[in-house]
Amino acid sequence: MNDQTNEFAGQGDYRSSENNISLGLTMLLVGIALGAFTALLFAPKTGKQMRRTLLRKYEDARDAMEDLGDQASDWVDKGSDWAEKAKQRVAPFSKPFRR
Repeated sequence: MNDQTNEFAGQGDYRSSENNISLGLTMLLVGIALGAFTALLFAPKTGKQMRRTLLRKYEDARDAMEDLGDQASDWVDKGSDWAEKAKQRVAPFSKPFRR
């Protein structure tokens, strides 16, 4: 039994398969996206109809991203307003006491 343990001792270190899992999931998602795009291109529509559909979907996605950007900037503005109000409320207490 001791000989068997020594035989496998130099085989290498144990490596986590966490990187392999994330790479696999990434490749799966890329494959799904490519498959969906290919299915759209080979759908039984004319080229003109497909181009209109793709353009409409692109514009919808662009509008959604613009809306998200607007919401994010609103949240940033609200956060900075709250931070300024908090700073003003704390300012009188942060002055050093004089005796």
